Amino acid sequence: MNSESLPPFRLTDRAATRIAEITAAEAASAALRVEVLAGGCNGFQYRFDLDHAAQAEDIVIEHLKARVFIDPASMDLLAGSELDYTDALMGSHFAVRNPNAASSCGCGTSFSVA
Repeated sequence: MNSESLPPFRLTDRAATRIAEITAAEAASAALRVEVLAGGCNGFQYRFDLDHAAQAEDIVIEHLKARVFIDPASMDLLAGSELDYTDALMGSHFAVRNPNAASSCGCGTSFSVA
């Protein structure tokens, strides 16, 4: 696979495995919706929800047995990003590594762009 065919948003194997575990208990069409919303401490914040149907304009990212839905407006701010999953003593959570973020908040869900 050359770099031109890589998706603009990637899932790590850990994130894909966790999404597949979460959605396995739901309907076969379940996926994780990743959105960027105005708000948070730095201007934008990530939102993660389960969704059962992609909207007509959604970008659908698939990796291993996981599916992620992203709307086009959110994808503009997520282009080149990677979704990871951390399972640590201090808590488990999804984290976005976003090269478009100029700064981020300590909470890990809020960011600003330059």
